[in-house]
Amino acid sequence: MKKRAVVLGCGLVGATMGKELSRDTDFTVSVADVSDESLRKVHDHPAVTPLRADLGNVEALTKLVQGFDVVLGALPSRIGFQSLQIVVSCGKPYCDISFMPEDATQADALAKKHGATAVVDCGVSPGLSNLMVGVAAAELERVERAVIYVGGLPKARHWPFQYKAPFAPSDVIEEYTRPARMVEGGRVVTKPALSEPELIEFPRIGSLEAFNTDGLRSLLKTVPADDMREKTLRYPGHCELMRAMRETGLFRTDAIDVKGTQVRPLDVTSRLLFPLWTYAPGEEEFTVLRVVAEGPRGGRRTRFRFDLYDETDRTSGTSSMARTTGFPCVIVAKMLARGQIVAPGVHPPEFLARKEGMFAQIVEELSQRGVKIHQSVEAVAA
Repeated sequence: MKKRAVVLGCGLVGATMGKELSRDTDFTVSVADVSDESLRKVHDHPAVTPLRADLGNVEALTKLVQGFDVVLGALPSRIGFQSLQIVVSCGKPYCDISFMPEDATQADALAKKHGATAVVDCGVSPGLSNLMVGVAAAELERVERAVIYVGGLPKARHWPFQYKAPFAPSDVIEEYTRPARMVEGGRVVTKPALSEPELIEFPRIGSLEAFNTDGLRSLLKTVPADDMREKTLRYPGHCELMRAMRETGLFRTDAIDVKGTQVRPLDVTSRLLFPLWTYAPGEEEFTVLRVVAEGPRGGRRTRFRFDLYDETDRTSGTSSMARTTGFPCVIVAKMLARGQIVAPGVHPPEFLARKEGMFAQIVEELSQRGVKIHQSVEAVAA
């Protein structure tokens, strides 16, 4: 009997997840969203059933998920945690990419109570990056240093921003304002976003600028390390421009008075940036991820390195950000549906690194979809 799957959210990534999962004849696939316009993204795919539902409504979501064997989450971060709680309360396996601001493991006891298994943050970063750090940590005697470099960028650079956003500008701006948590000297410390910029060279791209962002999330608790951080990648010059805009107050969330009207600078900035940061039809982009982890192994200092580079799929027009974020979630959701992952609770992606052969399976399935991960292990000088 076919497994019944539903994707919550039909945005850029959710639609991609629904289409990709529908290629597997072992599943019947539905995609749910409150917006008819969003659901039109899957109307030309007869193997995907569009469902109109208010996913922010507790009763509506509870009723919806009852009819499915596995649930995939691609919802806005503001309702991510509420949705997680509802899905696990219904006892359903859940794989999610919503990047909720709350600590998802706070729903761990609830999931165990109802016998539900959930894997959260299961995109590219967080997601694949967590898995990569987890794989290295399992092999090293101690993680002395781990760094995640990640970014999605347009192939063509245009002044002044040299950037386009695959999602809402307000969500991107969060990367430029939220203090970045990282590990230094074995302790969690906090530094300003956009701090400590450095230039990194990448094949096929050239120089990119990396700066601190708050993307380690569960890794801060699950992987002991001497030094660990995440850095977001942009074209050189973008970081300084965003710092100037931030210091001017253009990203403030408190209301200010403008000729007798209360407005939030962030709302105005987002409204102005949206048309400038939106990809035009056919505009190509790429996603780059590099994870480096070092530490002792067998008496030698050893470096693990993982590299991913992916571009817009010219045949389907699917963006690399949708592919690299949506495909890992689909692959893990299928594992949940087929009983490969059964431990009740809420698990971050690095949990999967403990399963023998699971990372290799994910890498292979991504490769079959054209997303390539290159791995290397080498001894380095202490």
